[in-house]
Amino acid sequence: MTTDYTQIVYQVQDRILTITLNRSDKLNAFTPVMCEELIDAFGRADREDEVRAIIVTGEGRAFCAGADLSSGGQTFDFEASGRSKDLETHRDGGGRVSLAIFNCRKPVIAAINGPAVGVGITMTLPMDIRIAKAGAKIGFVFSRRGIVPEACSTYFLPRLVGIGKAVEWIYSGRVFKAEEALAGRLVGELCDTGEAVVDRANEIAREIVENASGMSVALARQMLWRMLGASHPMEAHRVESRGIFTMGASADSAEGVSSFLEKRAPNFTMSVAEEMPDWYPWWDEPEF
Repeated sequence: MTTDYTQIVYQVQDRILTITLNRSDKLNAFTPVMCEELIDAFGRADREDEVRAIIVTGEGRAFCAGADLSSGGQTFDFEASGRSKDLETHRDGGGRVSLAIFNCRKPVIAAINGPAVGVGITMTLPMDIRIAKAGAKIGFVFSRRGIVPEACSTYFLPRLVGIGKAVEWIYSGRVFKAEEALAGRLVGELCDTGEAVVDRANEIAREIVENASGMSVALARQMLWRMLGASHPMEAHRVESRGIFTMGASADSAEGVSSFLEKRAPNFTMSVAEEMPDWYPWWDEPEF
């Protein structure tokens, strides 16, 4: 199945959704249109039980070269360009995309097939797994453009790589290679080519799709990410206890145990779109 967008491609095959940033002539530079399409795509994926895992990659030789700078010096002047009216109501587009990814109940894999700079790398931070092409250029270049980090990266980046590495990359704004990103734990593994990156992402996605309960993954994804901000392990104990109690009596639990005992592939049938437990969500969503 393919759904038409103008700056991304949305394609589902074998329960894996591949979202491809599709402005290869501009190195997939991020625009307001791409922003809205990504937000729509993640919302759509979250509602579709056909989608069990998501891969995000770029068309051509780049993943995403960052914000489209074709507007010149007014690129980030939102009021002058008429894109936002005032300070109090402005919402960072990259942040809206990151929050859409964070709120998604499906696992998300970043297949970084080439350069990923600015929002091109920060949008990957709320994704669950990042795989990069060896030698790909990566950079948190905001200080070199006279702006600040965005896309909720000041929340995600220190949690992924530690505050020391985060401040080094953010303060300097320097561009570095994927090998340094691997050493700094920003990406989990490297592949020799962009095609190999996408192939490896599909291999990981298939492992999830073919063997794991979609409901179990959906609950675990939110539990893991949201517990990063928990003040006490009791918060984890509380929600895990609810999860074990609810899922233990579920059709997917019965199938998971039966398929293991019968030495066959599982057939999990619970609907993430329609059967989330009554206690989900268990958190209060902040307002802005």
